[in-house]
Amino acid sequence: MATIFTKIINGDIPSHKIAEDEHHFSFLDISPIAEGHTLVVPKKETDYFFDLSQQEIDRMMAFAKKVATGIDQALEPLRTGIIVQGLEVPHAHIHLIPLYTKTQPMALGYNVEVSDERMQELATKISQTVQL
Repeated sequence: MATIFTKIINGDIPSHKIAEDEHHFSFLDISPIAEGHTLVVPKKETDYFFDLSQQEIDRMMAFAKKVATGIDQALEPLRTGIIVQGLEVPHAHIHLIPLYTKTQPMALGYNVEVSDERMQELATKISQTVQL
């Protein structure tokens, strides 16, 4: 059975897409812990991040770096943090979280409200700066 992320990648579930290449897909998290919180997922459905091959991890991190650079350029946070927890959805993924203050909480489950209109604005702004 396809994961929710595979359904998003396939377009069966709508998302605020940021970037895509042959192996990866990135989109805004629908339960963000900061404005611009972005998920990076491999198109290959793998439950546990460390079950990916070293080549797949290297490729995914290189893609995530490009997306994080786009977040930094578009939203100008102090920096973009990363979380690889992998318990919420059985599909390997990386959370990229813009950090706007030194005391900003960076924990999954700490959510901020972001309207759908604002999500679309953020997705457009970030996607325009990602250089693949």
